[in-house]
Amino acid sequence: MKLLEKEDYTKLTELLKKVTINNLFARSVIEHKVTGKVFVDNPDNPKTYYVVHPYGMTLLFGDCNNEAFNSSFRDHSLNINHVRDTHEWMQAFPDNWHNVLNELFKDCLIKSAENKTKKETGIIELNTRVNFKFNHDKYLNFRKSNLAQDIKIVRTDKQIFRDMKGSVVPFYFWDSEDDFLKNGVGFSLFYRDKLASTAYSSYIHDDKFELGIETVKEFRGKGFAEFTCSALIDYCIENNYEPVWACRLENIGSYKLAQKIGFIPSAEIPYYRLSK
Repeated sequence: MKLLEKEDYTKLTELLKKVTINNLFARSVIEHKVTGKVFVDNPDNPKTYYVVHPYGMTLLFGDCNNEAFNSSFRDHSLNINHVRDTHEWMQAFPDNWHNVLNELFKDCLIKSAENKTKKETGIIELNTRVNFKFNHDKYLNFRKSNLAQDIKIVRTDKQIFRDMKGSVVPFYFWDSEDDFLKNGVGFSLFYRDKLASTAYSSYIHDDKFELGIETVKEFRGKGFAEFTCSALIDYCIENNYEPVWACRLENIGSYKLAQKIGFIPSAEIPYYRLSK
């Protein structure tokens, strides 16, 4: 695996268009909308590609029969050289990659349901990622707009960008607050003047608008995410964006929320949690 220079990311542009699973996070990297990394087999004439978004989402695609790359990739996946201190969450395309990965990881691949001790090192944990399709009629049947007196929803500004804490917040998907305000958009819900939830654009490419959502722990279970996402989906509809949603099947909260607010599961994809 060789690190590709940023000025050479354009080598992936046309190839990435052929990837049919949700890859907006990878586009954000190769189009320099966010600072990430791209690894390849040969920087001069690449045939196998591994795109790493700073949030830890990654995409493996290209030639799957590249033995030298695959051997190096196994070491990276198991973090043999301890080059990172976090997990990476990998999708692979096309499907024939999965047979190769099953063989490559045959002695360390474990399904998430079987990982009883939640082991984090020395294994590759197999999850499932779900891509959803937005259904406009289903959303209109659901749409939440009547707010209680102690709830208000506002456009996400710099202060909210800084104040919103959690594991899925705009801070992790944009290079800076200025970048977010210039190129992204979000809406935030306040409950009794306390910041409770933020729905925002994780990625925007062409007419595709991928949603991110975070609710402060103490305010979960109150339906606030539904109201906040409704404000953002309304923005998408008004501005001719197609709302996009994807999550782990194992993330029950996100999976149920997506279906409640107008999304329908359209594809299930193997999703590999690489060792930390």
